[in-house]
Amino acid sequence: MSTVRACLFDLDGVIVDTAKYHFLAWRRLAQELGFEFTKEQNERLKGVSRMQSLEILLEIGGKTFSQNVKEELAAKKNLWYVEYITTMKQNEILPGAAEFLLSVRQAGLQTALGSASKNAMTILHNVGLVSYFDSIIDGTKTAKAKPDPEVFLLCAKELNVDPATCVVFEDAKAGIEAARNAGMHCIGIGTKEDLPDADLVVPSLASITLEQITQLF
Repeated sequence: MSTVRACLFDLDGVIVDTAKYHFLAWRRLAQELGFEFTKEQNERLKGVSRMQSLEILLEIGGKTFSQNVKEELAAKKNLWYVEYITTMKQNEILPGAAEFLLSVRQAGLQTALGSASKNAMTILHNVGLVSYFDSIIDGTKTAKAKPDPEVFLLCAKELNVDPATCVVFEDAKAGIEAARNAGMHCIGIGTKEDLPDADLVVPSLASITLEQITQLF
């Protein structure tokens, strides 16, 4: 029977909340294209890649563009998003996240970040968390979006651990599915209603203990 050796974390909604900045940038793009984009509609973009998110946004607005124009729109949205996140400070780390990362490392477990974000390093630098991770796999190192398990399998490979000894912390259905597809245990950050396939669901990293993690194995 395997025991836990590594904890793998999604970034957005688990360690920090940059969802509001994504929303502001997508809404700004929608307004420029002549339609409104609501917070409710934004839920559909959770855990989805940039280009897929754009496709959903354009579908909502009833817009069609060539691939070239779509790439320009995605780049424009990202530029605005990067402008927003460059102002992020340490107080934007979600409650309990830094403390939990520290306790995991003090217990001798390895830590990795597994995020689709291409701006993960910018965010981690701004909030002062780079040194809390043994491995950082982000959107610049992956080719496939969650629910494909690539990002988490790359984390395990970099940490040199068996995927079966990893626990993933995720706030999105696609992320939970990616963890499952990687053969890993997973803890959902949110509600059981939204994340029914997680092994365990907690409201935040402030609500989880190392004992609960070891009980999964």
